[in-house]
Amino acid sequence: MNLAIDLGNTFAKTGLFHQGKCLEIHWKFTYSDLQKYVKSVNPERIIVSSVSYSEEQLKEDFADIDAQIFLLKNTTPVPLVKLYDTPETLGADRIAAGVGARVVFPSENAMIIDMGTCITYDLVDTSEQFHGGIISPGVNMRFKAMNTFTQRLPLLEPEALPSIIGKSTKHAMQSGVMNGICAEMNGFIEEYQKVLTKINVILCGGDATFFANRIKYPNFVIPELVLIGLNRILEYNVEQNK
Repeated sequence: MNLAIDLGNTFAKTGLFHQGKCLEIHWKFTYSDLQKYVKSVNPERIIVSSVSYSEEQLKEDFADIDAQIFLLKNTTPVPLVKLYDTPETLGADRIAAGVGARVVFPSENAMIIDMGTCITYDLVDTSEQFHGGIISPGVNMRFKAMNTFTQRLPLLEPEALPSIIGKSTKHAMQSGVMNGICAEMNGFIEEYQKVLTKINVILCGGDATFFANRIKYPNFVIPELVLIGLNRILEYNVEQNK
């Protein structure tokens, strides 16, 4: 079995895979819980995408696990051609999501909208090319910015999309962030369709469910997309090393 781990600053997401099929997913492991879980499932191979932990630390912390451990880095071979001027700066989660899109829709172009701390909009095509895309402030970042850089605006949490015309300061702020992101997403999809025709729009990330029903274009919400991509990258590297 393969274990894919998306390790953030606070929590880890995991996907346990066997022959390409996802057997189980966990969304909010603490690091100590993750260590216990890895021991309990005892996978043959582990791939980790991490913004917080080095390869040396991971291998030390999981030294008693009898598994191959791969840390996804900019130099890790992936089954995509990166059409990116600075591949060394390309986030591991973006490339993993791109690979995941090719697994889910192997015969179609895809636009991936990953709604985390930032919102990323990326394109991959049927020729296995990652075109790059857009990085935009995420939902909570926008609310925090209004609170941080003004004297009187409160710090709000995201809610279900409000009506477009705000009737209070709170309502106006909610509309500005939530409806503003909807307009942004629809606008970017329209522009991307001028670059690649017949694209599937895939949403992932923690805030995706707020917006899936408000996009004008058909879309698919696939929360585990990055984990699917990590597992495929792991399989690809095992194949290359045979």
